[in-house]
Amino acid sequence: MQKLQSSFVALISVFFFWGFVAASNGILIPLFKAKFELSQFQSQLVDLSFYAAYGVGSLIYFIISRSSGDPIFKMGYKKALILGLLVSAIGSLFFIPAASFNSYPLLLCALFIIGLGFALQQIVANPFVINFGDKETGAQRLNLAGGINSFGTTIGPVILSFALFGNINAPAAADSSLDAVKTPALILFLLFILCATILWFSKLPVISANSKDSDVTTKELGALKFPQLTLGMLAIFVYVGVEVTIQSNMGALLKMPEIKGLDHTKISHFISLYWGSLMIGRWTGSIGAFNVGKTNKLILQLVMPLIAFAIIYGVNLLRGSQVDDYLYYIPYVILASVIFIISGDNPAKTLLILALTACAMMIVGLVTTGNLALYSFMSGGLFCSVMWPCIFALAINGLGKYTNQGSSLLVMMIFGGAIIPPLQGLLVDAINPHASYIVTVFCFGYLAFYAWKVKGILKAQGIDYDVKSDVAH
Repeated sequence: MQKLQSSFVALISVFFFWGFVAASNGILIPLFKAKFELSQFQSQLVDLSFYAAYGVGSLIYFIISRSSGDPIFKMGYKKALILGLLVSAIGSLFFIPAASFNSYPLLLCALFIIGLGFALQQIVANPFVINFGDKETGAQRLNLAGGINSFGTTIGPVILSFALFGNINAPAAADSSLDAVKTPALILFLLFILCATILWFSKLPVISANSKDSDVTTKELGALKFPQLTLGMLAIFVYVGVEVTIQSNMGALLKMPEIKGLDHTKISHFISLYWGSLMIGRWTGSIGAFNVGKTNKLILQLVMPLIAFAIIYGVNLLRGSQVDDYLYYIPYVILASVIFIISGDNPAKTLLILALTACAMMIVGLVTTGNLALYSFMSGGLFCSVMWPCIFALAINGLGKYTNQGSSLLVMMIFGGAIIPPLQGLLVDAINPHASYIVTVFCFGYLAFYAWKVKGILKAQGIDYDVKSDVAH
């Protein structure tokens, strides 16, 4: 029993790594921008390199699958997951020579390699979690893994900022050195190796494929015949892009006097709060996966967001950050909680309400300044928090034997996080950081359109679109 527990801990730790590294990019972007004297667009190559790796890795996997069969089924899920961890380990270790040579391109290569490993881990880890125990409780384990992912996004910026700058009153970028990234990179390398080692000696469930369906998914592109998937692919692209771009350009936004007037060494607690917003939403959204009763569920939906917010507040308070104005964020947390209660378990309804509310908040941010603008933009994290499972559940609904193919195509579209942030970066350079957030309005607008459109598509196919969104990101 103890071995099974340690194996499961090692397995879901990969979800933590995804969140930890992705959120930490928000700290690296302004650091690299200052050290290498980059434009905002050039600094956004950090996200482009990292998220493009998801698209490239998934594309390579897809091409190999079509030409010679599914490589994961050939080598086994356990070995494939370990391979993904080792690839990411190599990428993290690559930070050390990159920093020594003071090379921005090499640092981007390191992030790209880490992302390649993550792409393979993404494809493998979700079915592994589902099959680790009884399938009836698989959704609960996925929600737990999603919560671990969100915890990684919450503490990642805080830990990395502390490692790089020492405290909230860190020296200016000119006084800091890129050598500071070597220690956290080495620690991350050792954690990847430790996780891979534990998994190697662990007894993990064996996932077998249906040979007929496996053959279909490698020789046909039947999934692309379904409009709910093709439109859903664009929705995943846009969703990941807007989720990433809000925080990626936040360093430039916070530097503006009319917003906060902060330099890049004093923004980690805002980045942490943004990614923590996803934790707030995911913890709250996961309540429905547990049989707690209608009354208890309602109570938890009201209380859980505040508990999660208190954890974020406490972590950053202990960190030494100035978190007094965090209190301005509480109304947004309460609003999100009410929306979760109103929308219920219907993914189309949930996605529509969240997207429309996010649109409204982005517009508020654009026409105001100070804390109102900042926290309105930041609330995008709250409303993005459960969009992935909503989109995913709707996009693969009715695909039948093409479900696995559709899933891999959706994972491929994570590279939206590589495209949209640099596009907003171009607007930052051309106009200003504040006005550049107009990009987010269009992104959330499309997500609202998809939520409205997909209902009609599924209804025309005679498919029940009222499916529970219990797929974890």
